[in-house]
Amino acid sequence: MAEKTIRQRELAMIHIARAELCMDDDTYRQLLYQVGKVDSAAKLDVTGRSKLLHRFRELGWKPKRAKQKVTAQQPQDRKIRALWLELANRGIVRDSSERALSSYVKRQTGVERLDWLNGQQATKVIEALKAWLDR
Repeated sequence: MAEKTIRQRELAMIHIARAELCMDDDTYRQLLYQVGKVDSAAKLDVTGRSKLLHRFRELGWKPKRAKQKVTAQQPQDRKIRALWLELANRGIVRDSSERALSSYVKRQTGVERLDWLNGQQATKVIEALKAWLDR
């Protein structure tokens, strides 16, 4: 998936701010017109989007940081990830992403997430990945 553009992120922040401030449509449209003389956030230029986000902050909106994706930190989980990346480096696996690894783990064990594996399941995945590397 391609990374969102700055414009798309700013528009998303604008809509999140509007929702978190519980702003009705009339008030929102009035604010859009005051800030950028437009009737839609999509019509705002860079300066207009910046001014609107600043105005939302003045009205009490506090942006939240995006949650960091937590990756498993157990030694066996790190080993699984390292083997997966080695398979990708050798061209054996086309997709080295966490999503692809999770799909593989689920197919092997039936468990949705890498960090939910018990020791026996993790060992099974490690041995399968090693065998794949040895082929």
